Amino acid sequence: MEQFVFFGGKGGVGKTTVSCAYAHRCATDGVRTLVVSTDPAHSVSDVFDQQFADEPRSVNGVEGLDAMEIDPEDEMQRHLDEIRESLSEQVSAAMVSEINRQLEMSHGTPGAYESALFDAFVDVMREESDPYDRVVFDTAPTGSTLRLLGLPDFLGDWIDRLLYKRKQSIDLFEKAAIGDMEPRRLLEGDPVIERLQKRKEFFEYAGETMRTDAAFFLVFNPDQLSVNETARAIEGFTDRDLRVRGLVANKLTPSPDDDETGRGARYLREKVETERDRLAQVRDGFEPPLVAEIESRTTEVRGDVLADVADALDVEP
Repeated sequence: MEQFVFFGGKGGVGKTTVSCAYAHRCATDGVRTLVVSTDPAHSVSDVFDQQFADEPRSVNGVEGLDAMEIDPEDEMQRHLDEIRESLSEQVSAAMVSEINRQLEMSHGTPGAYESALFDAFVDVMREESDPYDRVVFDTAPTGSTLRLLGLPDFLGDWIDRLLYKRKQSIDLFEKAAIGDMEPRRLLEGDPVIERLQKRKEFFEYAGETMRTDAAFFLVFNPDQLSVNETARAIEGFTDRDLRVRGLVANKLTPSPDDDETGRGARYLREKVETERDRLAQVRDGFEPPLVAEIESRTTEVRGDVLADVADALDVEP
């Protein structure tokens, strides 16, 4: 198994439960594991019944397992502050107030949230992963996740164009030198080009790592809406040259006993039959294999129940 494992899916299908269960299984099998949540709901804290922050903390009672939760709002503010600090060092004082105004306006623009969150989990991959054999990501719902995973290619090309324009403008400025004056060699050591180059390398690392050292699993519920969303997600991953390793069916309805004949039992049997049709649709029509069928529990998935869910996952630690 690759070092980085992502569990994605439609909102509410149980990604947090499955990712925490898999992380728990890895740790109990002796694999040093970190589970990371990029979901603003902070459900990892609920599963393990303790609070986590944006730095790894040990999970009580599970040796070899750490957890952290990335707050999207905090990450976006940190992201904007870093941009503000960097640009303020490169422009005149008169421009600083305008930069601040533009950055405040950008806080709510489309893509700002995704960009900040993407930086956060790539930073985890680069800076926090060394002590761990496995890093498990409980990602945001599928649409946001796919936008995040599409950033390396999109922004890599965009930065290439910015680099070209910046170099072109500096070249024209140097050629404008007249008389006996030596043209100013601005290209070497230019802070804007240096920052753009670093961003380009950042996205190249992200794209390469996700293609070669990351495994993706999608969690779904046995209803048609969830199945359709999963089909679209698989297509989206394929378009980005990312392979979905397997599918996890969660919240399956338990079958009633054979001797139960009441109204509730009839309802459950019909529901189970419908769900079996959906699972057959997934097995026959989807390329990624079905690696788990997890039934709904009457109790919350914590402690020993989390280990039971982990046992249902046909995913090796």
